[in-house]
Amino acid sequence: MAQQVREIMTNAPVSVEPGTSVVEVARRMRDEDIGAVLVTEGERVRGLVTDRDLVVRVLCEGGDPDQHSVKEACSAELVSVSPNDEVGRAVQVMREHSVRRLPVLENGRAVGIVSLGDLAIERDPESALGDISSAKGNR
Repeated sequence: MAQQVREIMTNAPVSVEPGTSVVEVARRMRDEDIGAVLVTEGERVRGLVTDRDLVVRVLCEGGDPDQHSVKEACSAELVSVSPNDEVGRAVQVMREHSVRRLPVLENGRAVGIVSLGDLAIERDPESALGDISSAKGNR
């Protein structure tokens, strides 16, 4: 069983600038078959935006999604873990903050993302969540 976050995280996370349109971010998520994208300015991580964030914080408000930027949808409070943190620490942070994905930062730079699905695959691959998380995406 994995001991550190680096052993289960997704490497090379996709990132976008804060001014990127919601439509462009949604297309990246579709094309890359992912549910979360980091919002960065240069090397500095400013936030995380999920597919759910796009729907709840922008699309439900109406208007043209091409005219809304990802900064309107990303999480205001960024919580993260280090690649050297124990997997249990990632679980604890997710529970404390009620989040399903965490940026993995090393010296302030994004090196990965760890998700609830990653944890399920590692800790209980036979569970429904582990099974679903390891399945190929449905496009």
